[in-house]
Amino acid sequence: MTTRRAFLASLAAATATPRLGWAAVGNPSYIAAAKRPDGSYVLAGFDTKGAGLFRLPLPARGHAGAAHPQRAEAIAFARRPGYYAVVIDAVSGKALHELTPPDGRQFNGHGFYIDGGATLLTVEQLAQGSDGLIGVWDVASGYTRIGEFATHGIGPHDVRLMPDGQTLVVANGGIQTDASDRTKLNIPDMRPSLVYLSLAGDLLEEVRLDDELHQNSIRHLALREDGLVGFAMQWEGEPGMAWPLLGLHRRGAAPVLAEAPLPDELAMKGYAGSIAFSADGSEVAITSPRGGRLNRFSSEGVFLGGQRRDDVCGLAAHPEGLVASDGFGGLIVVGPDGARPLALFDDLAWDNHIVAL
Repeated sequence: MTTRRAFLASLAAATATPRLGWAAVGNPSYIAAAKRPDGSYVLAGFDTKGAGLFRLPLPARGHAGAAHPQRAEAIAFARRPGYYAVVIDAVSGKALHELTPPDGRQFNGHGFYIDGGATLLTVEQLAQGSDGLIGVWDVASGYTRIGEFATHGIGPHDVRLMPDGQTLVVANGGIQTDASDRTKLNIPDMRPSLVYLSLAGDLLEEVRLDDELHQNSIRHLALREDGLVGFAMQWEGEPGMAWPLLGLHRRGAAPVLAEAPLPDELAMKGYAGSIAFSADGSEVAITSPRGGRLNRFSSEGVFLGGQRRDDVCGLAAHPEGLVASDGFGGLIVVGPDGARPLALFDDLAWDNHIVAL
């Protein structure tokens, strides 16, 4: 297992020479965090055919990540509540930078690059009270933190840049957690929201669900090229309920909640772990590792069918539709005609997300 001392030593050994582009590691299509049999963690890259292209060591369990749009650099974020994010040279495997949130803040597992890779945005919250923040980091100066702004909600988990390049959409989960762990403190009084912000942090629009759904935590986001936002939810209320776990939203309109037939909704066990639009944008799907289930919907919210798969969670667009990962190292492709195996990495247990490059 990679020790923190060894990891920091690799960080110190990184050079400041110009970095190569993604072609140097085979032009990967995806990155995803995983656990190895010896208990160590890696960030792995693979292509649309399921071929593994690289594995980069992580100091602890990863959650999601982001790829620099020009250089072969990937950043991996720790699972919430997180206290590290690491930038890794995908060619050499060396750690280039390790980011830590300022005192009193926590990383919440997600982030991405803007401005052609000049700026990194990280999803964060205050350790006390869980008020949401977006951290702003300057990449050229070695990932220097240069600012932050509020998400206008608590417990944010995911953020995306809208197609206009000027607007952020944020999933505020609405959950207040203990400063040191994942204990949930405010379940009866949750107020999840979907918000749109300017890049300066101005609140442009706020979307809330009906009162009866105030315990449906808005967790993960998917974005279509025309600005249609998909959001995946996790039910924190009374167990055994079958509330919709997928929402669709366009700015200025009311959200559309996509309902599956009762058996298919119950099969999700109240938990949607990942969400993605298909490559052509005609479908959107959510996964549940708890239920071993992948449910597909049209982009209008009509249920199209479900797919059983033990411990399935990671999800991303694929030329044939969607690609999904599971905790046993499997990758499958899901299209209109069903699912087919793509690859099996029998020495990896895939974590929650697949990030498309």
